[in-house]
Amino acid sequence: MTNTLAPPKSRERSAAGGASPRLNWVLALCSVAFFMSCLDTLVVATALPRIQESLHVSFANLQWTVNAYNIAVAAGIICAAALGDRFGRRRLFCLGLILFTVASAACALAPSAAVLIGARTVQGLGGAVILPLSLTILTEAFPAERRAAVFGIYGGLAGLAVALGPIVGGAITQGIDWHWIFWINIPIGVAAFVLAALFVPESKAARARRVDVGGQLAVVVLLASLTYAIIEAPRVGWGSVETVALLLVALAALVTLIRHERRRADPLLDVRFFRSVPFAAATMTAVCAFGAFAGFLFVNTLYLQDVRGYSALQAGLCMLPFAVLTMIFAPVSGRMVGSRGPRAPLLLSGVAMFVGGLLLVPITSTTPLPWVLAGYAVFALGFGMVNAPITNAAVSGMPRSQAGVAAAVASTSRQVGAALGVAVVGSVLSSGLAGASLEAGFASAARADWWIIAACGFAVLALGALSTGRWAVGTAARTAGLVADDERAPAAA
Repeated sequence: MTNTLAPPKSRERSAAGGASPRLNWVLALCSVAFFMSCLDTLVVATALPRIQESLHVSFANLQWTVNAYNIAVAAGIICAAALGDRFGRRRLFCLGLILFTVASAACALAPSAAVLIGARTVQGLGGAVILPLSLTILTEAFPAERRAAVFGIYGGLAGLAVALGPIVGGAITQGIDWHWIFWINIPIGVAAFVLAALFVPESKAARARRVDVGGQLAVVVLLASLTYAIIEAPRVGWGSVETVALLLVALAALVTLIRHERRRADPLLDVRFFRSVPFAAATMTAVCAFGAFAGFLFVNTLYLQDVRGYSALQAGLCMLPFAVLTMIFAPVSGRMVGSRGPRAPLLLSGVAMFVGGLLLVPITSTTPLPWVLAGYAVFALGFGMVNAPITNAAVSGMPRSQAGVAAAVASTSRQVGAALGVAVVGSVLSSGLAGASLEAGFASAARADWWIIAACGFAVLALGALSTGRWAVGTAARTAGLVADDERAPAAA
């Protein structure tokens, strides 16, 4: 890797051997930008009932308010990383901050659901740039011996976002107005842009991959058509011409993507990765786990506020045990992966998510709150355990030159899972209500959703068992041999 404007090493450390103020600012900048992009989805989830009431948003558009962001992030992460390698990471990172900040203002000023969904899409494109490049900038800026501690701080902020998101969203929505959940991004985004311009050195990859326009278009068409079909199916019918046509478009986009990527020298996604059982299973585990989590957030927000009648702040406080347990078990899982491998945390995660989902199947408006919170706690234990083994399994056995791409695919899978989780759970709930109000029909309509969430937990359990055996590890080693490290190849034009 090259770092064209990196300061001399003598200026990067103090006399005591610690990090220079410049590096500390870089860490603060990347961490805050990452925290802002993670916090956004959780804050918005808490405000959904108020947004629906204020803008007279239909149930389908409520799903799109969440999923416009998720789809844009999922579709853009890998491409953003490649563009940063080619055109400069600081330059593109600053562009991502501009997109996210301007789109946040547009969300706050949105007069209608259509404008809000469009602004959320642009906000997601900014997030797609911020997420991978903030991590790459940290990797470039810090020496190898400090990266573990730096990544621990960086990754810990995701848990902090889970903890603070529902509470912050509830406090702002109830105490001020839902528009302010977007206004708070403006000063953060402006400050991050200034810090990036002042302290982040520009860097590019020594060998930048060519931008795969065809592959990127296929990914966008695949995600958009599949999600649209699932969200709109309750309104137009699962057997309608519109739904069937959209599903066929999604299938055609998937086939086109696979055929296109197999022919490219620098593919957006190297399909040979999926010959590694740990990698393929990590991808599916990410989809299932984050689909369950996003679906849980969507249904639970409506349950607490519209069914139980809690205020936005009270709903956020009900999520505090979930957040605390997630923060506790995420580092525990990381240590388990480091000392014993990914098998135990994956199995524990699957069991806990499955049992947590089962505990929530029978809940109604009169279910005792301790029972509901117990379901949250068990599910949170499982979700907290799943992240570290996903990343570990994704990069396990991959050549070092491909580890970043493999990790980016895992990140994309998380966002795809979140988008599909909201789409599927929301559509099932909408179909189950069949015109009834949430208060009257939620218990029976949401029962299928909790079963889906529990099934996702069982899938995590099954995939964990499948992907951590001796045979599976052997496929990872064979795949690493196929995906040869080609550092001596000439740079792409």
